Amino acid sequence: MIDPSVCEVIMSDKMKQWQLPSFGRHNLELAEAPVPVPGAEDLLIRVAAASLNYRDKLVIEGELLPVAPAMPFVPVSDMVGEVVAVGKRVSRFRPGERVLGNFWTQWIDGAPPPEMAAHGRSLGGPLPGMLSKYIVLHEDMAVAAPVSLTDEEAATLPIAALTAWFALVETGPIKAGDTVLIQGTGGVALFALQFAKALGARTIVTTRRAGKLGRLEALGASAMIDTSATPDWASATRAMTGGKGIDHVMEMIGGDNLVRSTDALAAGGRIALIGFLGGQSLQLPAVPMMLKRSTLQGISVGHRRAFESMNRAIDEHGIKPVIDSVYPFEEAPEAFDHLERGPFGKVVIHVARA
Repeated sequence: MIDPSVCEVIMSDKMKQWQLPSFGRHNLELAEAPVPVPGAEDLLIRVAAASLNYRDKLVIEGELLPVAPAMPFVPVSDMVGEVVAVGKRVSRFRPGERVLGNFWTQWIDGAPPPEMAAHGRSLGGPLPGMLSKYIVLHEDMAVAAPVSLTDEEAATLPIAALTAWFALVETGPIKAGDTVLIQGTGGVALFALQFAKALGARTIVTTRRAGKLGRLEALGASAMIDTSATPDWASATRAMTGGKGIDHVMEMIGGDNLVRSTDALAAGGRIALIGFLGGQSLQLPAVPMMLKRSTLQGISVGHRRAFESMNRAIDEHGIKPVIDSVYPFEEAPEAFDHLERGPFGKVVIHVARA
């Protein structure tokens, strides 16, 4: 139930939130709004921290959603927060518990709902986002946060971590001894490195910047390739695997990069298509895919049941998200600028004291 004393204090107050009156990073503005009122099956959540994804950049620039959300729009999909009040029919959570939002709000388990094909009811676009002091979520949209993580660490999980987990565990599935090729050093890539390592796989990570090689080694990468110095990285991966090739490719670039990813694959290997930095049109060599009996699997985050399984594994294996920088709430535009520059890991915004 909602504690009347809590409601009396919260509902009479205003809160801060970042809004977009129209698309464009330059249009982000800090505004005041009423604290939302939870319904009978809702949670009122005090947001502690939010994290940024490349998706958030595309949304605020108007480059991703097929239909524009209602304006003013609150961006950002990822958050962790404390439940401060619950509706009278809520049964899954109690005040005081820490929760995360499930990005695909209707995808609980099994096959995805048809609405996903048009972005459906996803947090941070088209549904309102998390860059606000308080939010309301239906109880079915929430997941308990791992107990071993700080607020800033937990905030990084809903999209980046679950995308990596879903690609490797739910649709892979990887097994001990497999070789996983991970492209880049963004949030999804570094979670993939940590998950694959925890599950006994060998990891090869590619990066265009030699200065990141030492940090990748410190995270436990089995091998690294500087693609600026080694453009034919596919041949390098085959040499590293004794000619066998890669069992699982985490494809972050798309475009014509798929030609090299296919070249690197082992027979029966899988490509998890996650990013499209190289363009939204794919170039895929048909004959090598056919001869290798390869699989190309599109990945778009994952469902709530996988999210809960992943969080238990994070606690069990002691996995700690890699955070590049944490910004105060008032500096959210600067956090987006940092995202644009290409962080090593995640960019987080601290909200709780806003």
